[in-house]
Amino acid sequence: MRSNARPHTVESIAELEALLGPVAEASIRKEVSFLHPHYQALIQASPFAVLATGGPQGLDASPRGDAAGFVEVRDEHTLLLPERRGNNRGDSLRNIVGDPRVALLFLIPGVGETLRVNGRATISTEPALLQRFAVDGKAPKCVLVIDVDAAFFQCSRAIVRADLWKPLPDEMPRPVPTPGEMLQALTQASIDGEAYDRALPERVRATLY
Repeated sequence: MRSNARPHTVESIAELEALLGPVAEASIRKEVSFLHPHYQALIQASPFAVLATGGPQGLDASPRGDAAGFVEVRDEHTLLLPERRGNNRGDSLRNIVGDPRVALLFLIPGVGETLRVNGRATISTEPALLQRFAVDGKAPKCVLVIDVDAAFFQCSRAIVRADLWKPLPDEMPRPVPTPGEMLQALTQASIDGEAYDRALPERVRATLY
């Protein structure tokens, strides 16, 4: 029974389905339990993905990026995702240790459609697998081996509404605080924001892999 204190809150699947309306046939049939060749093509063209995980530590959505095709399609049921150098927090990996379920959202610059993949991941440190993904002689920390449960493409509405791929004018100033500005504020100035920003481009370049 709906709470009188929350009269405008959706509290059941039936209410949600009534709100959204029927699901189009195409939206149902586009979801498959394997990586269709067309879906493989989207993965191979993607230089950026968001990895979502959940576990005892909480929820996490983490960016992953490299040259297009950095997530390898081993076969129609398996993906390989190298874990490149980062901040060593390991939020996604900690979650996977406790709960192997993962979701991936692949984006391709200039393309409105995205690809969503749900599956279960294991963390591998097999030496041959790590060397297979080495760049400039630097192997990843580990490789996520993802067994695919479901895959489907997402229509372009969100990308179109966001105007995501439209370049910003060269003369437009940065619309958000810099990393240094954020860190200086968050640490009550114990981190020098200007110094952090000056060093950041070279640090990023030197620690990509």
